[in-house]
Amino acid sequence: FFFDIAQHQDAEEQVWRQANFDPLTGLPNRHLARRRLGDEIKQAHRTRQRLALLIIDLDRFKEINDTLGHELGDELLQQAAKRLVASVRDSDTVGRLGGDEFVVILNGLESAGGPEPVAQKLLEQLSRPFTLQNEPVYVSASLGITLYPDDGQELSQLLRNADQAMYAAKAKGRNCYSFFTPSMQAELSARAAMVNDLRGALARQEFALVYQPIVELATRRVYKAEALLRWRHPLRGLISPADFVPLAEQTGLINEIGDWVFHVAVAQANRWRQILHPDFQVGINKSPMQFLDLRHDPADWIRYLQDHDALGQSVVVEITEGLLLEANHRTAEHLLVFRDAGIQVAIDDFGTGYSSLSYLKKFDIDYLKIDQSFVRNLSPESSDFVLCEAIIVMAHKLGLKVIAEGVETQAQCDLLTSIGCDFAQGYLFSKPLTAEKFEEQFKSENG
Repeated sequence: FFFDIAQHQDAEEQVWRQANFDPLTGLPNRHLARRRLGDEIKQAHRTRQRLALLIIDLDRFKEINDTLGHELGDELLQQAAKRLVASVRDSDTVGRLGGDEFVVILNGLESAGGPEPVAQKLLEQLSRPFTLQNEPVYVSASLGITLYPDDGQELSQLLRNADQAMYAAKAKGRNCYSFFTPSMQAELSARAAMVNDLRGALARQEFALVYQPIVELATRRVYKAEALLRWRHPLRGLISPADFVPLAEQTGLINEIGDWVFHVAVAQANRWRQILHPDFQVGINKSPMQFLDLRHDPADWIRYLQDHDALGQSVVVEITEGLLLEANHRTAEHLLVFRDAGIQVAIDDFGTGYSSLSYLKKFDIDYLKIDQSFVRNLSPESSDFVLCEAIIVMAHKLGLKVIAEGVETQAQCDLLTSIGCDFAQGYLFSKPLTAEKFEEQFKSENG
């Protein structure tokens, strides 16, 4: 009889745990976290204290999950959960809302101080490398914070506030935290509207490419150009890539947009090889998200070149230093596929990111593009001049060509020429032009 009672109690305990705890991490699940938040709100109301609700979302977890597989993704979530628990007090609550989203409830703030030190600690802990299959894997997190009773007194309102603040942190650049503000609702509504418009922009033919000429300094001839994406919105006018490309990356639309850019650039390079210069090249910027997304197969681009009788040498893919620093096997595979097809590779904004010198040896790179911040205040006595010269000497010894960006004055151009810079682009030569105007201007100059 007593054995049956014990069995029944064990079964009840198991059912209760399944209903209230996340089976993967052992943390309170969404249901229990909401209940604990309700209890903490009541306690804070009775004791007239403040509490903080934090929602944490792992940045780029989907790409990591897709790249490494769900089993290793689950292991990463388990490790992340342990770090979160270790970063707060025993009286605080850490829960998993689902997917890669966690919640932290900080109680008794009047005696413990504000939530900022805890938020910073959580971000630091999550930005440390995770070890998966004896390999370091890096992630970061976006964290939203709302306060009771300052921002609201209802449970659902606080959850909504923290969620909005978390998305604001993502929009700021990720790996940071953001406090809820009343204006966030309007900002999120505007973001949702832009995402909705972005989904149909390709079909409505609202995107266009403009081309900035790249000048060979020794001859002043133009047989290269950088293709730059523009979105001509029917109501908002011209929208900067800085405003819509991050949204495209977050929503996965960047693959479709990136493919369109490639197709248009290839067609343009093909035409200009016939009428401007037989070696004409068009450079395109490739988002790091395209390298990480399993749905994006670089072989599709190679097939497109073959189907349209285009040479890989007509295209230069521009990538960031950061991508090489975080390079995984997918990045290496992409670059290898491109190189085998004759597509050349440039490192954009060189010198502004992390030190990539070891990666210049590891990867087959063709061009370094010196960031305009080094060119802006260029003078014979400046440290920028010394750095530019060092980059050019190093690049040439490695067999690379150098392109200086943001050249706006003849003095800058002369200095860059004097230290052996190969190419330059900037408003001194031309602003970005439509294909028609580009062709009109440089057909006569190259003729």
